[in-house]
Order: sequence, then C-alpha cells, then structure tokens
Amino acid sequence: MHDESTLSDSPGTGGEADANRWSGCRSEFPVAGNITYLNHAAVSPVPLRTAEAVAGLFREFTHEGISRFPDWLERVEAARGSAAQLLGAEAREVAFAASTSDGVSAVAESLDWKPGEAVLVPRPDFPTNIYPWMHLERRGVQVQFYERRQGRFHVEDVERALVPGTRLLTVSSVDFASGFHCDLEALGDFCRRKGLLFFVDAIQGLGAVPMNVRRFQIHFLAAGGHKWLLSAMGCGLLFTAHEVLDRLVPNRVGWRSVLDETAFDRLHLDFKPDAARFEAGSSNLPGICALGASIGLLLEAGVDRIQQRILELNNQFHAGLEERGLRVTTPMGDGERSGILCFETPSDAQALWRFLDGNRVSVSLRRGAIRLAPHFYNNENDVARFFRVLDRAPR
Repeated sequence: MHDESTLSDSPGTGGEADANRWSGCRSEFPVAGNITYLNHAAVSPVPLRTAEAVAGLFREFTHEGISRFPDWLERVEAARGSAAQLLGAEAREVAFAASTSDGVSAVAESLDWKPGEAVLVPRPDFPTNIYPWMHLERRGVQVQFYERRQGRFHVEDVERALVPGTRLLTVSSVDFASGFHCDLEALGDFCRRKGLLFFVDAIQGLGAVPMNVRRFQIHFLAAGGHKWLLSAMGCGLLFTAHEVLDRLVPNRVGWRSVLDETAFDRLHLDFKPDAARFEAGSSNLPGICALGASIGLLLEAGVDRIQQRILELNNQFHAGLEERGLRVTTPMGDGERSGILCFETPSDAQALWRFLDGNRVSVSLRRGAIRLAPHFYNNENDVARFFRVLDRAPR
C-alpha cells in the first residue's frame, strides 16, 4: 500500500536553505517525483542531461549516419578529459571499460606475473575485486587475503598479511556492505614504502567521495559508471598511472590498441603509449556520452560539496534511526564514512526491505542490514518520507 499518491520535491523545514541550494540539481532527476530513491550504491537513475546526450547521439545515428563521426570522437575525448579531472589524473591515463570487473581483469591479466608472486586481497568483499585475482592462481600467483573486522581494515591488517613475493595490494575504496571508506592515503604510502603496486576498486566511492590518484599514489583504478557516477550500465573507467603503463601488456588486443589505428594495410603491434591501448575495438559511444554528461554534472556540483551534502543527509538518517533504537552498522569514525549508511532491524530485514520497496522507497538489503545510499539531489523531504514509511512497517 502506498502512503502517498505523489511525492513532493519541496524540502522540509529542517534544512530548507541547504535544500534550496541543491534544488537546481534535483530538477535533473525526475525519479525524485516518483520514488524516494536512496539506492545509489546499487544502480542510480540518470539525470535528464545524460538521457538527452544519449538520445541526441541516436538522433544523429538515425538522421546522419557516420557523417558525424568526427564529432563523436571529440565527445569521447571530452568525456575522457572530464573523467581525468574527476580522478586528479591526466587524460592519457584514462581508458573506458565495460565495467569495474572489466577494468580489474584488464590489469590482473595484463601484468607480467611470475610464479610465486602474491597479491593482497580483502575479505569479505564484493566478488568483482576477488575473482579476477583468484583467477591468477592458474599462473602460480598466490592470493593472500587480509581480513576485515566489522567491515573495517587498516594498514596494520594489510601489513600482517604481507608475504614474500607480494607484488600488489588491491582494495575497495568503499565496502559495499558496510560503507567503510578505507584510508587510501595511508595505504598508498604503505605501498610506496613496501614497493607494491596499488589497485583501487572505486565503484562505491567515485562520484560521492573526492578522489585524487596522485595524492593517494594509486597505480590502477577501476569503476563502473552506474552507481555514484549517475550513468548507465555497460561503461566505466580504467585508470593506469603513466609511470607503470609499460608493465601492462594488454590481454585483449584489437585494431584500436595500436598506433596509427587507421593504417589498415600496415600491420604491426606497436601499442598506444597511453591507457587507450586497452580500448581494443569500436567505442561504446552511447555509454561514453552518458558517462561524460553525468561526470559533467558531478564536476559542476563539486565532489567536495557533494560529499558534504551526502554526509548531512546521512547524519539525519543516523539521528532518526538512533531515536527509533535501530543500530547503525556503518563505521562512523573520522575518515571512515562514505555515501552508504547501513542499519539492522530487530524484525525480518527482508520483509522490511519488501515493505519499503512496495511503498516506493528504494534501498538495498546487504548481509542482513538495510543499506541507505542517498545522493546530493536527495533532500530533507526524502529523509522525512523514509521515516514515515518506516514507522508504518509491520513489526
């Protein structure tokens, strides 16, 4: 049963000034008038500008065919530049990948591993950041797990797992199940001191938490576009630091992997000197146009401001949950917070998730906890409606 026939965009009184500041961004998301959408750690709705970017591309496909191809290439490079700005990287260090899994696998399979070398892998974690490394065991690479404790891990946990032959540390910047944000700066410094390569699965942080690959001394990073980046499934980012690029021999090669890619009669395997060597074939133009448009919105809003806005909203959720005696399981220490806030319920968590979903409140259920994941266009009205529905849930 729905408790309202329509959902209001108007802010509540508690944070009216802040909500008005974000009202222009909220108008980009018609979903806000239909659903209390708190599920950006799963799959995000796309903003209007992103939908229009893709619709415009297909209008050109329909009416002009390949005649607009030079314009499309310009859009691809503009999107690459925006992605580089978001990462604190150079455009030459950014490639477009099909997904986070695609990016992780590209790095895992392209490094020149030697039998007996090891990679440090978190546990538990989302399988995207586990299976590609486990797949290296067939090549004699050891997977050495370091354990989370209540969702957390710190440098000392990683150091305890260090074994002879360790070559690479991989982390998820944000844990999908707990919302814990790891200390990338400390981990990057640890890798520098130990001579390790540093890989980051950033899908649960990028777009909601500021990223700077230089400051954090990250060598490789992958992130799909369909969560906090507010874009579509099927297109994401792969960052490879220019100083380590030559350590990677692409495991998949196509006509666009090489220099002078249109010199079809001069066969050679001279790879491009940048991350674009991993873009083996024809580009996913709709996905890249979508991603470029969404990243443009994030850059306009400012990721620092976006992070602050999300934390403000999650503070309101946290306070309301505590008032109701519901335990928040997300780490709340300094530097540990992300866009995710999880809580346990004494009742059937799956039944609560179904009740919320049936009342147009979109959240996720992860490891027995309800996961909230608001974005910057959410407002105090969304917080209030969540609690109105929650308070009506059967106990």
